[in-house]
Formats: sequence, C-alpha cells, structure tokens
Amino acid sequence: MSYKNQTYIIFDADNDMSHYRFFTALKANSNIDFNFNNAHDLNNLRDGSSEETIKRKLRERMRNSKQAIVLVGDKTKFLYKFVRWEIEIAIDMDIPIVAVNLNNANTAHKNTPPILKQNAYFVSVPYETKKIKYALDNFPSEYHRDKKKAPSSRNYDWTNRKLD
Repeated sequence: MSYKNQTYIIFDADNDMSHYRFFTALKANSNIDFNFNNAHDLNNLRDGSSEETIKRKLRERMRNSKQAIVLVGDKTKFLYKFVRWEIEIAIDMDIPIVAVNLNNANTAHKNTPPILKQNAYFVSVPYETKKIKYALDNFPSEYHRDKKKAPSSRNYDWTNRKLD
C-alpha cells in the first residue's frame, strides 16, 4: 500500500465553498499553526467533466488520504450525488472522518448526514481552528486503535479534551 498523507475534504460545493477556502487559507498562512496535505491538490478536475470522470478522480484522491473532513452545513445531509458517495467511499476505505460543524455544534447534530450517524465511527467538532487541528492530529490514530469498540460520535464529545 502506498503512503497515505493527504486530508480529503468533503463539502457542499454549491453552498460551502467559502468554508473549504478557509482551510486552504489557514494552510497558506505561515503565522497559523494549521497544516495539512490537501488531497484536492492531487489531480485537476475540469468544468464539464462527466460524473464518471469526477468520481474516478475523487476516488484516486481518497486512495491517498489518511483522513477525511466532512464540512457539515445546512444542506449537507440532503446531498447524495457526491457528498454521500464520498462519505460511503471513505467508510469503505476505512478512512477516519472528522465532521466539522459549520454551525459550531460540539457534537453530531440534525444536519449530519445519516450515513455518518448510522454507519461510521467518527468525531464531530465545531468550526473552530484549534479543535479541528486537534481532531486532525489525534483522531486518526485513535480511530485505528479503537474503531471496533468505540461508540458512535453521537455520544462522543471532544470539546472537553485538553487542546494544548
């Protein structure tokens, strides 16, 4: 297996692009301790590409990912064509998932896609840089160590963790 070091970000491209861009801006800012290898930098997608081509390239990106972020916005749970498909692929590929709540909720909430709440061991964090960074730095190893015995994140609140 090849070395996986990318972070794959799943988001609603129609409504949450600004939040995705926030992650790339954090990464680009040398004054902020927030760095990740963005899986979306691996290959280019062109406007007008077929759904088959898009999914093939997204799957390739995911194969090189050590973790995934799902940006949970107001409409995320209703998106099936790509968002749900990407979540299914992440679950099938055994990729740890960090759900980032754009409404700043500390735990999974009503907009969290049902496939996550029902089929995955994941962690849910508010849209706060320090907590996201902590989850990205720590959850993947915990996921691989505890996924078989861990409860769903619906009952798992990372906000009480020490973040220093």
